[in-house]
Amino acid sequence: MSLLKMCLPIFIAISLITPSHARERIKIVGSSTVYPFAQVVTTVFSENSGYPHPDIVPTGTGGGLKTFCQGDGDEYPDIANASRRIQRSEYDLCQSNGIKDIIEVKIGYDGIVIANSTKVPNLQLSIRDLYLALARNVPAPTGEERLVINPYVNWHQINPNLPDQKIEVLGPPPTSGTRDAFSELALEKGCQQFAWIKAIKKRDKHKFQQICRTLRNDGYFVEAGERDNLVVKNLEVSPQATGIFGYNFLARDTDNLQGSLIEGTAPTVQTIASGDYPLSRALYIYVKKGRFGKVPGLEQYLLMFASETAWGPNGYLAKLGLVIMPEKERHRFRQVIERGTVLDFK
Repeated sequence: MSLLKMCLPIFIAISLITPSHARERIKIVGSSTVYPFAQVVTTVFSENSGYPHPDIVPTGTGGGLKTFCQGDGDEYPDIANASRRIQRSEYDLCQSNGIKDIIEVKIGYDGIVIANSTKVPNLQLSIRDLYLALARNVPAPTGEERLVINPYVNWHQINPNLPDQKIEVLGPPPTSGTRDAFSELALEKGCQQFAWIKAIKKRDKHKFQQICRTLRNDGYFVEAGERDNLVVKNLEVSPQATGIFGYNFLARDTDNLQGSLIEGTAPTVQTIASGDYPLSRALYIYVKKGRFGKVPGLEQYLLMFASETAWGPNGYLAKLGLVIMPEKERHRFRQVIERGTVLDFK
């Protein structure tokens, strides 16, 4: 009998009792705002767990969730980081592609900052100022109840208390969760300062959102890429410019950057956690429960993210600028992971 024939039963037996994994690494995509936090967790995870370092790519929230929801196989991500909550259309896409069991984990809070260089005066902006500066269509300066293509080129034109300085705002692209959140929290709320526009919402919500959330494209708002750190670097070489990005990037560079006051409130850990800062938001990670047991270390990675050493008040994520959730909220989302509680989108 040949050696191959003699060994074949042993090979078969080993294959039956040894778990096989088509992919050994956890695959993560999504928000550039969440990326710095998740990246540190992946490093701590790989150094302490014995599992391979996860593959993580900052694709933006929208782009990440789109890829995440395409399918449930090894070629698709296991985790999507998000700087806003998953939308109904994204959830439905997941469902239609067989991804029925999604776990939603809130990891903390963040604020969208409107920041500039410390070399120039700090801006004190209202929500109305932001809308008039950055929306594609705005109310006619004459006071008539009609929309015109945004005519403002200078901050002083919008508000006499603002500097006589060109509007130059660097911000995220359409695939970014930061952009989605900014459009909702800043542009839409600023838009509603005008009663006749607010009234449109009751008649035609789609038209209202189109008016209020569409950013100008004439050069005064510049898409500076998917990564928030690119906006930060651009502000260093363009001190007159203003940037839109997550608070954690501001927290790590307060020597060179300053956050604008919005409605009189500065972005700080305290004002973001309390919700007093008008551009506060929650951060999330979304996980495919069906990948548990198929991708080595997936559950362990989540539990490490949800450990007090990571997301607790004295954890290493707080030192990076993550605004920490209250203890009850941390406990609730840790239980979501431990129990594998699936998101029931309502």
